[in-house]
Amino acid sequence: MSDVVIKAEGLGKKYLIGHQSERERYTALRDVLTRNVKGLWNKTRQVLSGQQLLAGDEIEEFWALRDIDFEIKRGDRVGIIGRNGAGKSTLLKVLSRITEPSTGRIEIKGRVASLLEVGTGFHPELTGRENIYLNGAILGMARAEIKKKFDEIVDFAGVDRFLDTPVKRYSSGMYVRLAFAVAAHLEPEILIVDEVLAVGDFEFQKKCLGKMEDVSKNEGRTVLFVSHNMGIVKALCTHGILLKNGKAIYEGSMGDTIKHYIANQTKSDVKGLIIPAMRKYNTGEVFIRQVRLVKENGDQTEDLYYREGIRLIFDVEVVSQINNMLFDVKIISEADIVVAHHMNTFSEKAHQTLNKGRWIIEVLLDNALAPGSYSVTGGVHHPNGVTIEYVEDVYPFNVLRAAEDDEKNYNYEWVHGYHHPVGTWKFSMNESVA
Repeated sequence: MSDVVIKAEGLGKKYLIGHQSERERYTALRDVLTRNVKGLWNKTRQVLSGQQLLAGDEIEEFWALRDIDFEIKRGDRVGIIGRNGAGKSTLLKVLSRITEPSTGRIEIKGRVASLLEVGTGFHPELTGRENIYLNGAILGMARAEIKKKFDEIVDFAGVDRFLDTPVKRYSSGMYVRLAFAVAAHLEPEILIVDEVLAVGDFEFQKKCLGKMEDVSKNEGRTVLFVSHNMGIVKALCTHGILLKNGKAIYEGSMGDTIKHYIANQTKSDVKGLIIPAMRKYNTGEVFIRQVRLVKENGDQTEDLYYREGIRLIFDVEVVSQINNMLFDVKIISEADIVVAHHMNTFSEKAHQTLNKGRWIIEVLLDNALAPGSYSVTGGVHHPNGVTIEYVEDVYPFNVLRAAEDDEKNYNYEWVHGYHHPVGTWKFSMNESVA
């Protein structure tokens, strides 16, 4: 009997996108009438041909997935990685049978439970209790089976006080807690989880990851996991699939897949984050226009290896001269904790005067961060503490475990916390004690 539980052959998913043609500066009545008639004809044609109904004068084909082949075996923990827009979520929706593939075929053996978006699979008008039974019924479980697992689900989710409240009144965190508990405990053979776990708090994320590892190792279930956190993916998953522009460009061990992902990045893949309107405070005197994280060779990146230096470059527009400017950088964890903070006042030149114009401000920080996902927050302030400019979470990045050959003297399982400072230890005998 074959151990393959998911098999994809030539899998593709196409969407049709409607575009509005460019409007003229002056539009005559006859142009409006002509355009409306043309739009009506397009919609009628789409309906008659069984196509999706689209808005716009022009229609473009967009392939979210194309020519994907893979096999996943029972008990595998598979991490699916790639940049935003690579097709990861679309692939999970196809595997979950939420959407049908446009080309190719997929074979799935066993019950599938998915956690893709907040609220997926729940009826908002039903209570938490009713949704547990509803999801179990969808999975084909008898009421007695669901009842047997009920207390375990409620205990794991920690929402017992709100069990008889309609889930439409739940916060997004409560939604995710209950949804994951249901998906993991109702004994599906295949568990599919998207980045949605990031909505939950840090402790609950750790709890979920431990549960996914447990159901795979001890119960032989298959887990498919999508995340941008390379540290978590590498710790949980044994096998990896790398997607790029809708195609699977690499498949192998999780460690090798991550290395291939990093090596495949080019400057064109990661554009410096241009900040249009993400400001918390701004007086109009200074604007941080762009943030970039670069490696030692100058290449821009969103992934650093453990202990690899953090080099941040800020493109700053000064509207009016700032005397004795204070510039600070914070590194924020996934749990929204400030794990590192540095100001230009910490350096030899305590304050800096910036004349009107465009400035490049660069800061190099030692990287003592534990493997995981972080983001950059930056601010400009007057010496009296008044904030001039402040942008939050404007550049996400990952700290990855060191290369395998550098790990032999470092046991990550024994190290805790976000910050791993370099320390010097000294041991000596206390001669004063007899």
